[in-house]
Amino acid sequence: MTSIFKRIFFQRDPENVALDLLGTKLVRKFDLQIFEGMIVETEAYYGEKDPASRAYNGLKFYNKAMWSLPGNLFIYNVHKYWMFNIVAHYPNEVGAVLIRAVEPLTGIEEMMKNRQIDDIYQLTKGPGKLTIAFNIDNSLNEIDITSEKSRIHIVKYKTDFKIASSKRIGVKKDLKRNMRFFIDSNRYVSK
Repeated sequence: MTSIFKRIFFQRDPENVALDLLGTKLVRKFDLQIFEGMIVETEAYYGEKDPASRAYNGLKFYNKAMWSLPGNLFIYNVHKYWMFNIVAHYPNEVGAVLIRAVEPLTGIEEMMKNRQIDDIYQLTKGPGKLTIAFNIDNSLNEIDITSEKSRIHIVKYKTDFKIASSKRIGVKKDLKRNMRFFIDSNRYVSK
């Protein structure tokens, strides 16, 4: 197995982490099942000065994971769907990267059962669809994905693709620069 990404990878600017996560492989171990998918879409979020960030109004109980160690998970609920974020920031700062979509690779049949669909192109195309397919919920909030013992890892996968960007999806206020990144022309990218 390819070595998992260590904490130092996530101890950087969330924008750089969001870009560098594209083309990596998300590996989720659940009971005897393994789900794998190539990350094809991400969004970067900063701290209290980012109007679209969960940290915008300061430290609260529900968002405290954003202040935790880079490489920990931050999972929160939006409209009954879990959002899967990886904490990413420089020391003493705040930030995270939302994983918006993956291209499913391994465990597809079981993912389809989880989502109760048979259209592979809709399986993990969006953050809520992804978490249902990969059986990700708030029981994983604040776990360390850089640990060898973790049930979720990020590993290297592909490097040959073109990256596109846009404003973040579903936010009322945004930063002036694009913070949503995706693999151009990939069929699993949302919207």
